[in-house]
Amino acid sequence: MAKPDLVPDYAVEVVDLVKTYGSTGKLALDGVSLAIPRGSFFGLLGPNGAGKSTLINILAGLVIKSGGTARIWGRDIDRDPRGARAAIGVVPQELNLDPFFTPHALLDVQAGMYGVPKAERRTDALLAAVGLTDKAHAYARTLSGGMRRRLLVAKAMVHNPPVLVLDEPTAGVDIELRRQLWDYVRELNAQGVTILLTTHYLEEAEQLCDSIAIINHGQVVACDTTRNLLKRIDRKQITVTVAAMPEALPPPLAPFAPEIRDGNRLVFACKGSTMPISAILDAVRDAGLTIIDLSTEETDLEDIFLQLTSSK
Repeated sequence: MAKPDLVPDYAVEVVDLVKTYGSTGKLALDGVSLAIPRGSFFGLLGPNGAGKSTLINILAGLVIKSGGTARIWGRDIDRDPRGARAAIGVVPQELNLDPFFTPHALLDVQAGMYGVPKAERRTDALLAAVGLTDKAHAYARTLSGGMRRRLLVAKAMVHNPPVLVLDEPTAGVDIELRRQLWDYVRELNAQGVTILLTTHYLEEAEQLCDSIAIINHGQVVACDTTRNLLKRIDRKQITVTVAAMPEALPPPLAPFAPEIRDGNRLVFACKGSTMPISAILDAVRDAGLTIIDLSTEETDLEDIFLQLTSSK
């Protein structure tokens, strides 16, 4: 990890990053710029083929960029490739483990590849952290998919990198194992590790990430704090179920133009910041209606994701 006097403000910086593939010049990244603050839990979202994996593979040193600059922990991936790679750990989508290695041997070999002295290796501690102590000396081929996923997280952390990239880490992982994985990743983040997450589970990004970038067709179409992104669509749906509904809409409700469903359900679409629920409830009461149920539905990250990517 970088010395204290070399700790950068941004864990990852990419400026005008471009990547084209093949003789046809297919554009995978089209001038992507991102600055991921040190210590953040950052989400990178986008539909399939948007360019997320290309960006991650460039940062990991697996793909050569066509243009632009990229720095990891202040180290330029071209000028200091070894330093840049030492500052990042990547958990790939694929469960690419040697089936004839045990978890203990795998982590020990990986640490050796990064030049970690034997006295400084944390093999046992990492296995304990991801709940694999009892599988330390079992062949990797005998591990379940969830166990292999957790082993990949440990593998990415053997050299104690300040930046950890998780590329769809919970794909195919059951709810309990997903929870255990996030508990460990949250702990790493609390210790100062910067997390870069890609996921198709939008609720995960909403709950975990403090900032999110959305990429589509190789371009960043949004980048902000999670809170500010959720404010972009200031929409709330309020459903009021009443005991009985007259044939005609009562005058007090006319300004709100509710949709009537199932004969006795009034659905109000409004801006949450400007239309308090109390105003709607007062209008329902003024109309002489008896309320028997109430529910609200607010903007979530999926709404924003679909708005920014479906029409582009």
